[in-house]
Amino acid sequence: METGKKRVLVGMSGGVDSSVCVELLRQAGYQVEGAVIRFSPAHDAAVAAACETAQQLQVPIQVLDCQEEFDQQVVLPFCADYCAGRTPNPCIICNPRVKFKALCRAADLAGIPYIATGHYARIAKNQGFFAVQKAVSEARDQSYMLYRLEQSVLSRLLLPLGSYEKAAIREMARQKQLSCADAPDSQEICFIPDKDYASYIARRGYSSPQGSFIAPDGRRLGPHKGIIHYTIGQRKGLGLSLNQPAFVRRICENGDILLGFSGQEYYCGITLTDPVVTLGPILPQSHYQIKVRSMAKPVGCTVTAVSEKQIQLVFDQPARAPAPGQSAVLYNGDLVAAGGFIAQLEE
Repeated sequence: METGKKRVLVGMSGGVDSSVCVELLRQAGYQVEGAVIRFSPAHDAAVAAACETAQQLQVPIQVLDCQEEFDQQVVLPFCADYCAGRTPNPCIICNPRVKFKALCRAADLAGIPYIATGHYARIAKNQGFFAVQKAVSEARDQSYMLYRLEQSVLSRLLLPLGSYEKAAIREMARQKQLSCADAPDSQEICFIPDKDYASYIARRGYSSPQGSFIAPDGRRLGPHKGIIHYTIGQRKGLGLSLNQPAFVRRICENGDILLGFSGQEYYCGITLTDPVVTLGPILPQSHYQIKVRSMAKPVGCTVTAVSEKQIQLVFDQPARAPAPGQSAVLYNGDLVAAGGFIAQLEE
């Protein structure tokens, strides 16, 4: 990275990844400044940790208060999606709507040309466009989480951790004697520390549609606790005895929950809505690798129909438990080509 002391604003969280990101960029010759975002009161500890690390690294840091944006753009849609039987991923919404928007805004106000984060991914330039590229570390790759970022963000984004394994990053932090060197990785839903989604949604004033469990053979088994207590693929906590393990196969608009047995969690295709295309155009009959969850192994797929509002595709082999509300991301090699929200499942 040739810099000439160019300035970069690093999004810090107090964790080991963003902290080492600061050090790697400084070693590469960048003039580094930090920013930590306060998304909600649940982030106060992260804000304090980021400020402590910034002091250790001797970089200036600013606190960006984005509570109102985060609540409106991420939390409320999260609650509404759960009440509609979908399984949202709030990080994917937060990245373009709040996190990276706030970093770019702060960088612009300070006259800083670059922004950076501790994500395990890379940025590639392809035919005049910028694309998210998979990390060198397959186990840590976070390219899936960044698929909705626009060109205006990708063109100024630095992701130095994309070329490293996690163990190497922790070792760098230990060598710098950073307080975060052995800190655990952050949780998935940052604004619900106890992971009790249902209670959180209820406290926010949302009511959960009621309905019945429907057995794989179509029998009505009795009422459930409300659909916010369940997600596609869930096996534990159903409170049922069907002589063999069952799981949540579908959550219906009327509140009913369809159950399935092992082997019934696979689907032949999906329809994506609100697509974002990075390497386009996406054409019918084109072939890609697709991830239907962040940690899912990619599978081959073929696009069968495409429009501005949706992409329909079939898998080369049935894929396990794609969930409405989650994202699916298309890859051309190791580059993110497109992605969208899973809306329909095809058996």
